[in-house]
Amino acid sequence: MAAFPTASQLSTYGARGPWTTTTRAGQLSNVGYAEAQFAVASMSRVGFHPPVVWIDVEPRPAQPWLTSTAAQQRDNRLIIEGLMRGLRDSGFSYGLYSYAAGWADITGSWRLPGVPVWATAGRLDYPGEALDRCRQPSFSGGRVYLSQWYDDTRDYDLTCEPYAFTPLAIPASTLSRSTADFNGDWNNDLLARVTATGDLLLYRGKGNATVWPGARIGVGWAAMNALETPGDFNGDGKADVLAREAATGYMWLYRGNGVGGWQPRMRVGQGWNVFDSIVGPGDFNGDQFVDVLARERSTGHLWLYRGNGTGGWLPRVRVGTGWNAYNSIVGPGDFNGDGRVDLLAREAATGDLWLYPGNGTGGWLQRVRVGQGWNSLTTVMSPGDFNGDRTADVVGRDTQGNLWLYRGNGSGGWLPRAQMGSGWNGIDLIF
Repeated sequence: MAAFPTASQLSTYGARGPWTTTTRAGQLSNVGYAEAQFAVASMSRVGFHPPVVWIDVEPRPAQPWLTSTAAQQRDNRLIIEGLMRGLRDSGFSYGLYSYAAGWADITGSWRLPGVPVWATAGRLDYPGEALDRCRQPSFSGGRVYLSQWYDDTRDYDLTCEPYAFTPLAIPASTLSRSTADFNGDWNNDLLARVTATGDLLLYRGKGNATVWPGARIGVGWAAMNALETPGDFNGDGKADVLAREAATGYMWLYRGNGVGGWQPRMRVGQGWNVFDSIVGPGDFNGDQFVDVLARERSTGHLWLYRGNGTGGWLPRVRVGTGWNAYNSIVGPGDFNGDGRVDLLAREAATGDLWLYPGNGTGGWLQRVRVGQGWNSLTTVMSPGDFNGDRTADVVGRDTQGNLWLYRGNGSGGWLPRAQMGSGWNGIDLIF
């Protein structure tokens, strides 16, 4: 059963997990991880190793969740996500047990389409309403495998056919609005294309601002002139890649399989050669489906292509003009800590870096200058949180081929940068 910590519990368990303790977000995530470790130890003591561990998320009068604000609901999500990762790291598949009103109150109706669901219909005296839970959309967007109703005597449960579990690929993190966990290990990654060969390499993040050596996960990618990681675009809980074909302008969705590879690609658009910048910022308009922002080459207009959550689009919306003043546009996720997706844009004439805070509904708050001298970098991109503190970061490559991590401080500014690597001049795209 997931629980929000007391002050004493936060102090005791805030460091007992894989995230750093320099931020409250990291500490809360670690508390959830510690809850999972406690559950795993309890099962181990009695020799119990179930195929699935269900995480119970519901109100707890003895130790209430804080639910008054959106920020508190985001804190609650950190606890739950830490619990999920703790179970995954211990070798358990997991699912979520809750009901619509309770889930909405605690998490703000957080969508986790890749996570199985056990849905309760509440206090009823007949099974029909519970069976309806098998057929209706779930509280979190995941597939319902079990449904339930109860009375004063006992709980009653139904299986929703087909009922079968296999080891689950863990959905990419949504909390920092990052879109870059490609292999499902809960650490954000870098994808890079080799200039000479067109090979696509996966550099798996270690969660501590470093990467493992690159592994080839594709060939023939030189045919693409734009590549971007939008996050989970088709709603299966796994991170995907969007690729624009230079010869045709077609937009292809390369569906990730959750463990660093691919499912068959799908064409999701045409005529995309009119854009000279394509960015996957995450969920920009607040509907919990990931979106794409695209700058029109001839006009400088910025267009929001709203994802529909199943691999397609809702009608596009123009969200800016004059964006041809920028020579790099980056989607870091939530850079200023207000829970909304932001953009970073480098001004070509000055090298100034501007933060365009998103308003959470598909528009902007007042821009803020957050850096100078950024024209010294040949590449600027963001994988989200790359050092494990649950705040969004930026990666830059200088003219010598050195790769730098610009660590975000969680409130729209920077911590000292750290060198991540050298010899990256053989790469023509990092995303």
